[in-house]
Amino acid sequence: MLSLAHVDHLLTETAIRAPAVRVARNGSVLPESAFTRGGSLAGKPLTGLVDPVKLMGLHDEGATIVLQGLQRYWTPVGDLVAELELELGHPCQANAYLTPPGAQGFAVHSDSHDVFVLQTHGTKLWEIHGDGGPGELLLEPGVVAYLPTGTPHAARAQEEVSLHLTIGINQLTWRSLLTREVGRLLAQVPDEHLPAGYLDDPSRLADGLTDRLASLTDAVRRLDPAVLATDQATGFLSSRPPRVAGALLDRAALGTIDADTRLRRRRGHPCELLDDGDSVRVLLGDRVLRVPARVRPALEHVAAHAELTPGALTMLDAGSALVLCRRLVREGLLEVVG
Repeated sequence: MLSLAHVDHLLTETAIRAPAVRVARNGSVLPESAFTRGGSLAGKPLTGLVDPVKLMGLHDEGATIVLQGLQRYWTPVGDLVAELELELGHPCQANAYLTPPGAQGFAVHSDSHDVFVLQTHGTKLWEIHGDGGPGELLLEPGVVAYLPTGTPHAARAQEEVSLHLTIGINQLTWRSLLTREVGRLLAQVPDEHLPAGYLDDPSRLADGLTDRLASLTDAVRRLDPAVLATDQATGFLSSRPPRVAGALLDRAALGTIDADTRLRRRRGHPCELLDDGDSVRVLLGDRVLRVPARVRPALEHVAAHAELTPGALTMLDAGSALVLCRRLVREGLLEVVG
């Protein structure tokens, strides 16, 4: 998923730019100017380009290199994050930390979100503070640690360079959900002035508050939990980042798709179906596809199988099955195997 060679490629062979990379040493984050340079593309200036010579020099001096938002530009990590989001229903993001032997990038700190730590190269000794005081945990490749929100921790690389991946779970909370819904109702309360003279006679406020609180309470009682839950799920499943790796190759293969072509669901791509009268809404992660209701059985087959062929959609005639599969390839839900 993420090897030392992969990180080497990203840092030394691509035009990666800050803030996708940051650097820390002895608990302090270094300014971007310490490891970036300027450049140009098609005659236009570029700033924040990572200078691999400067970066490797800082790394040699004990600095930790952080690749931020790695799911946005490294496909294997992007696949993992997308699949995890579908399992949890919470937004996720990934950073990678490359630390020289014996070095520590950050002092003891805690994060405002849950974290999974995956060690992929070398070993790192973690100092973790819990209710029983500080403890130590040695992470090596293949070992995963889970740190709940607010867990104080620090980590130091051991005898060789350390590379680990952190998956942050940016929790959606009951408070945020209720704040959003109740806030929408509060926005409907007229933004009128408080009555003059309430300082001497607070009853002038009390009377108005009684009516407005009663109205707000009634509006809250009319909220339908089932509808709110569906809206939450629908919003999440239609607002994820696009996942269309290989789209150009798939489009080139559209003309070759026949009844026996093997098609595969793209990793981390949702396929949720919602009835909407004479049509079906298909939640594809970053957008919503609307199709005729008659193709729902075929879509249910697609949603239930990681791989399929157009010929397996026997609930449609052969021509309709091909049209649907080609549409789903263009939309990014399916990819052509091979």
